[in-house]
Amino acid sequence: MDNMNKTLGIVIVAVLIVGGFLYWRGQKIEVTPIVQPNIPKEVSEVSISTADTIKTFTVVGKQFSFSLAEIKVKKWDTVRIVFQNQEGTHDWVIDEFSARTAKIEGGQSQTIEFVADKTGSFEYYCSVGQHKQLGMKGKLIVE
Repeated sequence: MDNMNKTLGIVIVAVLIVGGFLYWRGQKIEVTPIVQPNIPKEVSEVSISTADTIKTFTVVGKQFSFSLAEIKVKKWDTVRIVFQNQEGTHDWVIDEFSARTAKIEGGQSQTIEFVADKTGSFEYYCSVGQHKQLGMKGKLIVE
């Protein structure tokens, strides 16, 4: 009987603690909203409206060539490359933008995106073996 009274006491204390916690959580807490002043946003010279532009290109890779030898975009475009490998093992790499697909097998594809944040002419290529030297390369022109 003494063990049963201890157990009953523990259960009652636990119920009171849980009930008190739930009651406390149910209390409304007043929050005073912070009012932000209406300050107009200024447009700076470096703000470019085309920053949200996504240019999508499908590049097909096959034994030692890409379907696109040249890709042209504007500075600040987001470039989306859908790389479809037709045969063999290939990837698509452009060092200056730290953009690269994984090395994938024929019949597979992978999509990558990067922002063309500098102007110029940049080489893209397949980094597998000697594929670049065998002609598997192209040019990204950012204007």
